[in-house]
Amino acid sequence: MSVETVSPEVQQIVAGEPTRRRSNVAVRALDVGVRSLLPVVCALGAGALLLLALGRDPVAFYGDIWQGGVSGGGWDAWQDSAIRMAPLLLIAAGLTVIFRANIWNLGYNGQFLLAAAVVTGYGPTLTNEMPLWSAMLVLFLLAGIVGAAWTIVPALLKARYGTNEIITTLMMSFIGIDLANYLIKGPFQDPAVNIPQTRVIDIEKMLPAIPGTRIHIGLLVAFGAILVAHFMLTRSAWGLRLRIIGANPRAARHFGVNLPSMIVAGFAISGMLVGLAAAADFLGLWGYIRAGQNPEYGDTVIPFIFLARLNALAVVPFIAFFSVLSVGGDLAAANANLSTDFLLVLVGLILLFMTVIEYLGRRRELGASYLPAGLKQALRAPLFRRRRT
Repeated sequence: MSVETVSPEVQQIVAGEPTRRRSNVAVRALDVGVRSLLPVVCALGAGALLLLALGRDPVAFYGDIWQGGVSGGGWDAWQDSAIRMAPLLLIAAGLTVIFRANIWNLGYNGQFLLAAAVVTGYGPTLTNEMPLWSAMLVLFLLAGIVGAAWTIVPALLKARYGTNEIITTLMMSFIGIDLANYLIKGPFQDPAVNIPQTRVIDIEKMLPAIPGTRIHIGLLVAFGAILVAHFMLTRSAWGLRLRIIGANPRAARHFGVNLPSMIVAGFAISGMLVGLAAAADFLGLWGYIRAGQNPEYGDTVIPFIFLARLNALAVVPFIAFFSVLSVGGDLAAANANLSTDFLLVLVGLILLFMTVIEYLGRRRELGASYLPAGLKQALRAPLFRRRRT
């Protein structure tokens, strides 16, 4: 059929299709942007009101965060924030992978601390007896294996019996934390000090710095993990199967997806990346671990993973934001005579506003208004009264 035989109405519809497609993409991008950025803006605004209520200057407080996390001390501040990003990005990559399957790995604290205890326990010996790069490779592999191994029990229970993974991963996390403390106080304890801690790795034998900076190469490992995770989730058949499991496990089974093996593999990759986060943090920054030391990185990372819509690349700017917030927040809290726990209040506000905005967005997707009917009526009533008068 030639173009001349097509009616003008059909030609107009066909010509307008690319425009409508671009419009739909723009609307979806705007919606994602609102759901991702608005909770952060609202949380910072609510935090400013809370600071005013406490008699503090919010402009000065946020300015101190910027100075302490980005601009202060020449290059020192932003490099501190970049160093903080390394373990956070690796944990975010690991949790993004398993969350894509709609499976919850909440045992990250146990996986992280157990891997950290093993790495710092064997680190001084291996770095003294092996070339540096070989020792680091072995220690990173060891950390990844420990993190992955600590997910085996929840993974098998989930894959074979459908056991709730929230309960099993939390229980394994508690056991992992206790086991890590046992190792620190027992086989790996440094006998030269009274405080229960592992031996300190020589600073010359820790992770090398990126040339021209004092940022250790663990950050490059983290960026590499983010890129690999993004490729796996968006450009591979394995990632497609994982997303199908997350959307509808029954449909995945119908299409021939091996659910047990996918669940176990997803858990293992998630735990491995959490273990690598421990290696990057303790081999690049600390050099040892003390009993009871638990940075609880995973607890603060989860809100930003969902703000990034489970996108491994999109999580990077959110992690950078939180790194600046956590590093610069120490200075801001000290200058404002506040506890550093106030930063956790900001993270909690982000999570609260994210939940509310996500709920309103879901209502909008279903054709409803952003506002409930009762609230709309309450807002309209004063307007109607003014019109009558």
